[in-house]
Amino acid sequence: MQLRPVEGGTPSERTIIFVMHDSEALYVGARLLRANPGDISRTVTRRDGGGNAERLTVTLDPQRDRRTGVGYVISAAGVRSDHRHTQDARDSGRESQYDPVWSADAEVTGDGWTAEMRIPFSQLRFPPSARPQWGLQIERWMPDRNEDVQWVLIPLNETGFISRFATLEGLDGVRADRPIELVPYIAGDATRRANATAANPLVHPYDGRVGVDAKFAVGSSLTLDATINPDFGQVEADPAEVNLSAFETFFDERRPFFTEGSELLRGTGAQYFYSRRIGAPPHVSVSGDFIDMPRSSTILGAAKLTGRLPSRLSVGGLLAVTAAEHGRAHFVDSAVTQRLAVEPRTAYALLRLQQELGSQASTLGAAITAVRRDFSGEDRLSSYLPREAYYAGTDWRLRFQQGKYAISGFAGVSHVAGDTGSISRVQKSSVRFFQRPDATHLTFDPARQSLTGYTASLRADKDAGRHVLWGAQVTVESPEYEVNDFGRLASGDDIEYNADLQFRETQPGAVFRNWQLGFETRGGWNYAGMLLSNVWTQNTSLTFRNFWNANVRTTFELPTIADHLTRGGPYMANAGERRHEARLSSPSGARTGWRIGGSYARDELQAVRTSVGGMVTFRPQPRWSLSLEPNYQKGAESRQYVTQVAGGSNTFGTRYVFAWIDRTTISTRMRLNYAFSAALTLEGYAEPFLASGVYSQFGELAAARRLDLRAYGSDGTTLAVDADGNRNITDGRDAFSLGNPDFHVRSFRSNVVMRWEWNPGSTLFLVWQQNRRTSESLGDPVRYYQLFRTARVAGDNFVSLKVSYWLPVRL
Repeated sequence: MQLRPVEGGTPSERTIIFVMHDSEALYVGARLLRANPGDISRTVTRRDGGGNAERLTVTLDPQRDRRTGVGYVISAAGVRSDHRHTQDARDSGRESQYDPVWSADAEVTGDGWTAEMRIPFSQLRFPPSARPQWGLQIERWMPDRNEDVQWVLIPLNETGFISRFATLEGLDGVRADRPIELVPYIAGDATRRANATAANPLVHPYDGRVGVDAKFAVGSSLTLDATINPDFGQVEADPAEVNLSAFETFFDERRPFFTEGSELLRGTGAQYFYSRRIGAPPHVSVSGDFIDMPRSSTILGAAKLTGRLPSRLSVGGLLAVTAAEHGRAHFVDSAVTQRLAVEPRTAYALLRLQQELGSQASTLGAAITAVRRDFSGEDRLSSYLPREAYYAGTDWRLRFQQGKYAISGFAGVSHVAGDTGSISRVQKSSVRFFQRPDATHLTFDPARQSLTGYTASLRADKDAGRHVLWGAQVTVESPEYEVNDFGRLASGDDIEYNADLQFRETQPGAVFRNWQLGFETRGGWNYAGMLLSNVWTQNTSLTFRNFWNANVRTTFELPTIADHLTRGGPYMANAGERRHEARLSSPSGARTGWRIGGSYARDELQAVRTSVGGMVTFRPQPRWSLSLEPNYQKGAESRQYVTQVAGGSNTFGTRYVFAWIDRTTISTRMRLNYAFSAALTLEGYAEPFLASGVYSQFGELAAARRLDLRAYGSDGTTLAVDADGNRNITDGRDAFSLGNPDFHVRSFRSNVVMRWEWNPGSTLFLVWQQNRRTSESLGDPVRYYQLFRTARVAGDNFVSLKVSYWLPVRL
């Protein structure tokens, strides 16, 4: 039956499915009829490449636990995709990095197209049984009609997915013969750096390495993945940015070893696990006329245990060890090269268990993490990083009325320990700023050698129903709570709340196919009772009859007090702001897809920020795709932090200097892909990036908890700007200088990847990567015409070749 466009409607075309098996594999055959085969979309991409091709999806629940499953997809162009469901939901909890070894093909015929799949039992987890029963769902997507057809209709206004599958029987005698899977690899790099001159003795243009990935079956329900010296050279680079805030930027994980099975490691509670901590760039740097720094910490080895037992207990475990890293600095005058430690050897461990309870599929989970660093006498590292960090916690989700209502939450405790220097850094970091002079509930203690904190949360939701959904949550994070050695935390010392109310219609009407009207409020205090945020949002989402999508959002941030703007200084007033955003996008199945959006924001000091951006994807021919994602942001920040200077009788003896900044950011992300076949593809990615900031109206905070500044050049002060843009200020007998903070950043990052799956489970990657960046103190905004000049900026080039081979071993 149709899920879309008309829920419960009769499919416009017939689909005929055959399911068979022998002792080694499950076979699925399909005839997918079309009145006009010329309308079939046959976009060719790499495996898991998506695209807008017509496709057939077969999702299995081999363990018949009604919660987890695996999906196998074949498109009309013969492109395979696969994914794992870790939750009883169609979209959330879907892991696309699941890459089993299986085969499939498709062919367009005179009356539609046909598909064949062969799914080896060795690639599936299922318990031994004389008469197995599996869950089965079959779906067909026809993008030219935006038609989604399901064998078992699962209404849009109801929860659940795997739990609603039909039952597949007739598998008598089937058993999982799961071999050990070894994937050894060999790789080599060639590097050309911008600082590669005759005077630089630190350049080593060539490098080579070997490693191996392994997969072991642990019983019929668990899988052990292991890797030695893994290589991720083919992973796309992070987007460029200029971060002027006090807080860390968190990027998505793209490394396959850490994305597959990650849902079983992360859970639904506190963010105690952020896999990019493993193998991250070194925390400490070196300086000299020429330097050689590792781009990342070497992962010596890692192991991961994941799965779900027949008792409905889900297991996720991870162990990883990274190497001690050293940077080198060369000094030309003395002809001396120093080798200095920049990262200690570090061990990471995580264990998470989740038990499913009762007929409602409620869950109760527990997790524990540990990080241990071996400094080996390196004082410069032990005074910078904690020696050890731990987290232990529990989380729960209690479901009622088949998931219509839910009560969820979590509670956890953290502990970090180390030398006084490292714990002082933790206390003074942007997560907590214990040194704030007017924070009466906090005390900075330079003699402390550990911190112990806690977090807790409670949430209630109505997740199903035709018209009304809602949710409300309260979360606390104590001042000493700290998980950033293995997890992610932007700020502690928080008591936060959020609540939302959604009105929706999922049945098509005269104008809209569906719509949703939402209201949200969120805010919070610190442990001293200071109101830090108070935000109100209204959001409207519309899907028109022609499948166009529109979204309009309005946000009001009311004036509050901020405990972070002075970066360790006193409380400061936070300007209120109103923000408007809008977006319009084409149907998801269109041959040429596009999206355009923009935003406008103004704060109470009349600082205005605007942005416009979009994306367009062209598919001129089934094997080609080109996407452009331009983005333009221009605006001002009325209170941009600059620095701290001694003085300031009204602000506890320190001047907290702020300025008005006019910022411009221009970028375009470009992707050009060509598929020679589903197994051999060439993918190109490039991001030219420009950013500038021009500072003006310098001043210092007039008094704690105020928003106004004591402007330099008035109120008894003088301001002079020299030829280099430095500001020289006098205030009575005091005189000080501010370096020129203006910036003009140009960056160009690109990846070109040829991927060839030359044998089942075996892959060859040839990668060319560029990383170009320069920054200057220029007092003028960037212009759009400068964007493509970024490709001429000095930078580094990397060429890498990696070959892996899948080797199943049966004992």
